[in-house]
Amino acid sequence: MTNDVIEKFVEDRQRSSKIVRIQFKTREAITGLFIVASDYQEMKKKNFWRIVAASKHDEWLSTNNLSCSRLFSGGEFSKISDLVDKG
Repeated sequence: MTNDVIEKFVEDRQRSSKIVRIQFKTREAITGLFIVASDYQEMKKKNFWRIVAASKHDEWLSTNNLSCSRLFSGGEFSKISDLVDKG
C-alpha cells in the first residue's frame, strides 16, 4: 500500500486510538494500533509506520514506551481494516 492510502486510513478516519487489523502480503496479519511518535512525519514520507501490537496495548497506554512498538513497511501491507465488535 502507498503511504497516501495508509495516511488517509489512519488520519482522515480518526483511528488514532483504535486497534485495527493489518494484513500483509507475505506474513501473518496482526492487530494493533498506529502510533504517532516524534519521527511520525519522517517515517510516513518513507512509508514506514509504528504499530503497537494489541497484546502490548495496555503497556503502551501506561508507559508510552516506544519499545512497545515495531516499525513496519507500508509497502508490505495488503489490507487495513477496522475490527468488528461481535459482542
